Amino acid sequence: MSANTPGFPKPETTHPLTLPDGSTHQGTVFLNAVIDHPRMEIGDYSYAHAFDPPEDWAARLAPYLYDFSPEKLTIGRFCQIADSVRIITSSANHRYDGISSYPFMIFTPGDATGRPSMPDPGPDTVIGNDVWIGSGATILPGARIGDGVIIGAGSVVRGEIPDYAMVGGNPSQVIRRRFSDEEIERLTQIAWWDWPIETIVTHEREICGGDVEALAAVRPNI
Repeated sequence: MSANTPGFPKPETTHPLTLPDGSTHQGTVFLNAVIDHPRMEIGDYSYAHAFDPPEDWAARLAPYLYDFSPEKLTIGRFCQIADSVRIITSSANHRYDGISSYPFMIFTPGDATGRPSMPDPGPDTVIGNDVWIGSGATILPGARIGDGVIIGAGSVVRGEIPDYAMVGGNPSQVIRRRFSDEEIERLTQIAWWDWPIETIVTHEREICGGDVEALAAVRPNI
């Protein structure tokens, strides 16, 4: 089977979801096909959905990540991002270690570097592979979200979220781990999202099932 697996879209497809009438769903996009941003790194097959599709998907998802921002946003492969998700990156921050948090530097011309109201550069935001972010969730600056995480609708996520955790709330809390520690370590080794796409599609049953050893048994030699 070739990399162009019949019935499964290429990662550079803009609108990968085909409706029963043969048209494509305009509100669902593979992010790599619609985002070209110097401070964003996005893995293949990660998609976003919006009921009101924007012209600028980068600005919709991460409105404070500018071309000149010092931080980066990294999103892994096969992530699923629902409507109204916002990723608030470090460039949204104001100083809050002094008396006023007012950003005087943005209202005056010239280079803002070194201005007293300019906050220090903040950390990168990292979202792992196969992460499902529910509708209306907000990811705060510097969050580091592990592989296989599920984020509940409306959650406000900060800090480090471990692999295969389910989180929800404001501020978000880990509700439970989806697998045992031993199984999570095994899944990290398996890393199905790095397999060739034809192998992934062939083994959909094992990937979407709950038997870690069954998935390990079909892992290709790559």
